[in-house]
Amino acid sequence: MTETPILELIPQRPPFVMVDKLIYFEGKIAKTQFTITPDNVMLADDGTLSAGGIIENMAQTCAARIGYINKFLESKTVKIGVIGSIKNLTINSFPKAGDVLTTTVEETFSGMLNMTMLNAKIECEGTIIAEGEIKVALTDKESN
Repeated sequence: MTETPILELIPQRPPFVMVDKLIYFEGKIAKTQFTITPDNVMLADDGTLSAGGIIENMAQTCAARIGYINKFLESKTVKIGVIGSIKNLTINSFPKAGDVLTTTVEETFSGMLNMTMLNAKIECEGTIIAEGEIKVALTDKESN
């Protein structure tokens, strides 16, 4: 896998970036790493990453995967995707500033209308803190 700055793989821009780097890619599976900073815009009042931040981390891991495919396997520009749905989301705990998240997504279905379904799992210090299914629709819009 080629080491690539994350902003070349995802359409999000600071301060709304919820992944630091793509650490693994092979076919249907991708993993990212993310260190939660104290100034993260998705922190709740109690200093933990909000449910929205957890979902966004999953979605941006999906984006990093498709961005890697677009850029390196298909020699295309990175496209913007949108969350179509989230199912069976379980959040076991909310990580805090300083915690390092490792998020894994695995494609389970890719079909018409550029829809992809993926299973997502977030781990912190070897413990699963969240998991769920995410459906992403890829648009024709290019990331800047």
